[in-house]
Amino acid sequence: MEDDVTVVVMTRDRAGELRHSLTRHEAPVIVVDNGSTDDTADVARQAGARLIRLPENRGAAARNIGVREADTPYVAFADDDSWWAPGALRRAARTMDAYPRTALVTARVLVGEDERLEPVSEEMARSPLGQPEHLPGRAVLGFLACAALVRRDAFLDAGGFSGTLHFGGEEELLALDLASAGWGLAYLPELVVHHHPSSQRPDPALRLRRQLRNRLLTAWLRRPLPAFGKEVLAALATPDGRGALADAARTWPSVARDRRRLPPEVERARAALDGGWPGTGR
Repeated sequence: MEDDVTVVVMTRDRAGELRHSLTRHEAPVIVVDNGSTDDTADVARQAGARLIRLPENRGAAARNIGVREADTPYVAFADDDSWWAPGALRRAARTMDAYPRTALVTARVLVGEDERLEPVSEEMARSPLGQPEHLPGRAVLGFLACAALVRRDAFLDAGGFSGTLHFGGEEELLALDLASAGWGLAYLPELVVHHHPSSQRPDPALRLRRQLRNRLLTAWLRRPLPAFGKEVLAALATPDGRGALADAARTWPSVARDRRRLPPEVERARAALDGGWPGTGR
């Protein structure tokens, strides 16, 4: 497996969590330090990880740097407070070998010491997109980054994570771009990722506002105007949504020319997932 998979861990100012999680990875690790001011770098070096130090916080796009540095065909993502269960990476890599049209597989996430099922995993298990013959599991158009293994070349060809979205629901845009390029994405519940959420997390209200902002921006960048309009109307119905809409409006001038409609078959699949607001992981 060491010849097939690299784990990319993005972190910032959470050396304690990193110290706990790094020893649990079963493949070589690249740590991308997103401008930390604590002893994150020392922890990474002591654990034998390859370290990339960034001068500032680049958000989710920092993962792209780790993927470019990897020299394996597959890259698994982990957060500083998560890790793949024993044997999961090997199984994921063998699955990708067997399904060459699959660009990404995403695992079932168990949260905390009591191993509660992550709600996004529960959503993906009910994906209405079914299981096409060319995929190893149910088709999805979203994922949790800490529980995803990607085909390196497909990830880089799709452009990786957006620097504009930064954090919070940044996965959907990448999922749509991979699907638009003809790749499949699958949920495999037999793969397990453990997530023990750090106590150093953004304020829940701020986190929600970022997710809503990025959902609006993603809709503008890839979806037809009627679908985007529905997202705007949904945002206007809640205080958090209205704040997110204001945040998105400040960003639109920088992304207005990046709008690119999804292929019809991908839009049909994405429309099948439309439901409640805000919705995640689908």
